[in-house]
Amino acid sequence: MFLAPQLLGLVVFMVGPLLFALVLAFSHWDGFGARSFAGISNFVDILSNPRIQRSALNTVWFTALQVPGLMLTALFFAVLMQRAGRLTPLYRLAFVAPVVTSSVAVGAIWLWLFNPEISPVNNALRAIGLPAPDWLQDARFIIPAFAIIGIWQGLGYQLIMFMAGLKNIGRSYLEAAELDGCSQWQKLRHVTLPLLSPTILFLSITSIIGSFQVFDYIYIFMDTTAPDPARTIVYEVVQIAFREFNFGQASALAFLLFLALLSLTGLQLAAQKRWVHYAE
Repeated sequence: MFLAPQLLGLVVFMVGPLLFALVLAFSHWDGFGARSFAGISNFVDILSNPRIQRSALNTVWFTALQVPGLMLTALFFAVLMQRAGRLTPLYRLAFVAPVVTSSVAVGAIWLWLFNPEISPVNNALRAIGLPAPDWLQDARFIIPAFAIIGIWQGLGYQLIMFMAGLKNIGRSYLEAAELDGCSQWQKLRHVTLPLLSPTILFLSITSIIGSFQVFDYIYIFMDTTAPDPARTIVYEVVQIAFREFNFGQASALAFLLFLALLSLTGLQLAAQKRWVHYAE
């Protein structure tokens, strides 16, 4: 009885739409008329569409830039924050602020930062003698620009997770390494990172899932200044469904994305026995 409201909401707003989307993946439907059975034609059309292939490559490229960049940056600042002392809450607030900021606001901020005429980012690059690219129009730099935004917005969450993981590492392990004459780098490599591996596994799984589903600020950029080749998978799902009114192909593409993420997550969980260490 107590669980009934939550279970009802789960069925109505999660399980029901998921099952309906699976049905649509094998159907022709424009959202208004009658549905007709399509077999696997939606999947064939999606997989053979050059635009979808390019969007898939963009998504993979974004993930390859954003996930390692975010995790390394968050780990670096988490290690530094251990020495922040009384200023730790202030720094933590500064890093977490982008996480709770509206994606529309994030898009507006970075539209200004990447503006080719008044870009503070390009001004800083010119000041140190580096070339200043056209982030929003040059197809070579738009995906790296999205990755920079993703790192900036997600840094606070991963920073908190890494700080929690570092705090849970027993002092005895580090003291034993110091007695053995380990340097700071050796302690980080042979003690800290192995004991942080459960946190790294969790963040890598959630980061990859999030990066493959990136949409919000990309939608904002695409409708303003970004070039057409900057599309990603979830952006294509929305375009195909709500602008082209081809809900069958959109559902098929979403289902393929689900299978890809399920496979990647399964591979990560299967490989954890080789590199994830749980402290006793």
